[in-house]
Amino acid sequence: MQSSSLTAESTRIVINKRTARWGDEPVTAADALDFWSFAAGAANVVMQLSLPGVGYGVVESKVDSGNLLIHPWKRARTTFTYIAVAVIGTDEDKLLYREAVNSAHRHVKSASDSPVRYNAFDRDLQMWVAACLFVGLEDTYQLLRGEMTPDQAEGFYRSAWPLGTTLQVSEDQWPPTRADFDDYWNAACRRVHIDDTVRAYLLDLLDLKMINPLLRLPFRGLLKFLTAGFLAPVFRAELGLTWSRGKQRRFELLFRFVALVNRFLPSFIRQPGPHVLLADLRWRARHGKRLV
Repeated sequence: MQSSSLTAESTRIVINKRTARWGDEPVTAADALDFWSFAAGAANVVMQLSLPGVGYGVVESKVDSGNLLIHPWKRARTTFTYIAVAVIGTDEDKLLYREAVNSAHRHVKSASDSPVRYNAFDRDLQMWVAACLFVGLEDTYQLLRGEMTPDQAEGFYRSAWPLGTTLQVSEDQWPPTRADFDDYWNAACRRVHIDDTVRAYLLDLLDLKMINPLLRLPFRGLLKFLTAGFLAPVFRAELGLTWSRGKQRRFELLFRFVALVNRFLPSFIRQPGPHVLLADLRWRARHGKRLV
């Protein structure tokens, strides 16, 4: 556990040079669902599992169908579908997916010999996961579309609340303003701790141990680089990842280039994924297929 008070310098990524803001009109979390936002996916898994209750809930889970190291593509589809449902789905989509996720979560609770007590229905743990998802969307949005104005940031933040309220998080659990969220986040990050068991699980993930070696070799280095870049110092330190000024410059340069290209792409190319996932969810629901 982190023993001293933390600030944004430790708990959030710092970007020294980013692309210019696209505009001053209102924005929402839906605007963050660009294809390149998925580059932060592994980093977000690290962030979520760095809270011991979440980490052990995943590592010890008996629900093999959702195990990232056993069924990586299925688990990725489930997670990204949840984000799509929470951010742009209808009320019917949210109800369908809530019931499906709840059915899986009923099996995720600590046993008598678990080193950490946890329950997937714990609203505080769910709030942490939702907060991690929000942080990931906010970081990727500002890398791809520029820093938000205070008004934009407030609207973006409020629109992201369904990341938690789609499940058991209540609206009054979310800090009321974007500034209040910073206080919550900095305090919550004091509970971050990755022990040897969870660290081994996460390092296997970053080493792509769960996929074909022919795919693993060309993508492992890129995944580690992107993951470390999207992790704030407190998470890098717990996982044991190194970072440097040179890597930071390359990370920022990469996303300034991606942001430049992104600016000229139509939305149906930049943001097809969430709509495809929602279409797949609705098809599965109509045909009685498993949703998670």
